Amino acid sequence: MHNPTRPYHRLEIDLLFNKVKAQMHQRALAKGGDGIALYTDCYTGETLRGGDRYDYEHIRSSEAVFMKYRDRLTNHEIAEVVNCPENVSVTLRTINQSKGKMRLEDWLENANKVSNHGINGVLARKALANAEMGIQRKVDEILSRKL
Repeated sequence: MHNPTRPYHRLEIDLLFNKVKAQMHQRALAKGGDGIALYTDCYTGETLRGGDRYDYEHIRSSEAVFMKYRDRLTNHEIAEVVNCPENVSVTLRTINQSKGKMRLEDWLENANKVSNHGINGVLARKALANAEMGIQRKVDEILSRKL
């Protein structure tokens, strides 16, 4: 039985996040082809190269996912959900810091932030929809293992 009121806990999330980031970095190095990582910003569509100030980003925040599923999933299972491939991407550090823990759809409602950061609204909403589908897919997969 899971404690449906347990407090937000990141240990397992961060351990798996570090592994996911290392895998993403290896793929980005291969994509770059010259020993420098090559990414595409998930909110602007701009090319990011190793050395740029970028962050790995949970599109749907780890805290939001934890709070939604803590009554059904263990901390380890929540870490799997949070770090599913569809929910982890790369964006400029300034965007990640501006967004913080805000829900992406709420952050996108601020026209000044969208404009100041060069956000492509269509691309950002597509990333969010993809993250939501990946999260649901992973939750369904985990719950089906428990049957």
